[in-house]
Amino acid sequence: MCSWQVLLAAAVCTKAGKAIVSRQFVEMTRTRIEGLLAAFPKLMNTGKQHTFKQYMVLITTKNSNILEDLETLRLFSRVIPEYCRALEENEISEHCFDLIFAFDEIVALGYRENVNLAQIRTFTEMDSHEEKVFRAVRETQEREAKAEMRRKAKELQQNPVTSISYETYLILERERYLTCFWDEF
Repeated sequence: MCSWQVLLAAAVCTKAGKAIVSRQFVEMTRTRIEGLLAAFPKLMNTGKQHTFKQYMVLITTKNSNILEDLETLRLFSRVIPEYCRALEENEISEHCFDLIFAFDEIVALGYRENVNLAQIRTFTEMDSHEEKVFRAVRETQEREAKAEMRRKAKELQQNPVTSISYETYLILERERYLTCFWDEF
């Protein structure tokens, strides 16, 4: 990796230049990125037919090494099928955060990291301790809520006086609301 090679952004775009997923690696305005991406289809040779629907675009500085850029672009293009079953716009949009996390593993602060596809997959699948704790707490809360719900349902079934239909409950609540509303006037 050369110290002067800076990768500005990576994006998956439609043929029209609309960004489906875009990741900026250095400080740039959104309008600047969108302008560069919109200009890309105009650079394509219009005399030839293309059978693809999306482009993987890598925006670099002028003086970057084209061979390194092509290798980086190849890695980006190999990442997309790892996370998306079909290379369709809706599928790419659905997995946009997975792709952005993978893009972040390839480039840090504008410089290419020395990683391969297997390492990217490993890094993005790693679980953190905090995430495991959060999942455990959430599952415990869900179990407790279900147990409380079953307990209340059993209580309502055993006490026929408090057991009313949902429709009756709604009618009573509406009447109570209307009574409160008219009492204010």
